[in-house]
Amino acid sequence: MAQLFDPAAERYALEHTTVFEGAVETAARWTQSNTASPGMMAGLSEARLLEVLAVTARAMRVLEIGTFTGVGALSLAAALPSGGRVTTLEIDEVNAAAARRHIEASPYADRIELIVGDAQETLERLEGPFDLVWIDAWKADYPVYYELVVAKLAPTGVIAADNLFRDGAALDPAVDDPGTEGIRAFARRVQHDARMHNVLLTIGDGVMLAWRRPDLDQ
Repeated sequence: MAQLFDPAAERYALEHTTVFEGAVETAARWTQSNTASPGMMAGLSEARLLEVLAVTARAMRVLEIGTFTGVGALSLAAALPSGGRVTTLEIDEVNAAAARRHIEASPYADRIELIVGDAQETLERLEGPFDLVWIDAWKADYPVYYELVVAKLAPTGVIAADNLFRDGAALDPAVDDPGTEGIRAFARRVQHDARMHNVLLTIGDGVMLAWRRPDLDQ
């Protein structure tokens, strides 16, 4: 796909974003060197965005859909206060094993619960509320994930979802693979959900934020 944004602006933004540190940096470096698709991990900009969302919301319970190698979960856990907890869901056992190694070697192992299995099935039995939900998993299932987590969102909670541009594919009407169609359906569902307000950020590959309308009774 074509470059969506000015590469110089993106480089400048990254040069002025706090770099990965500690356990998060270790996991990110391992992912870059040892996986076929390192772009699947949370990028620096997305990770720092998640951090500020967690900090400003004073989040105690966070849900991540799509663990991959653990970079996102570690970034979120590092931002939580004592007693905070991240529940992260991963269907791929190989990815889950890598993530577990990174989590167990970090200072945040007691803050992270990794559940292996189909996210839809896991979500149906998880109890909320969650202060922050990060969706970065199977794109075709984004609309289903959304419906399952809205009911489990805290009154002032935020849903964040990655890859809304899908490397530009979502903007091309000729592209109709299941993942891209799922992203488009998700974006439409969020946009027209009368319960929610939302904003699509041009950060990374596009991050959608959604939160309950402040003018509705909780």
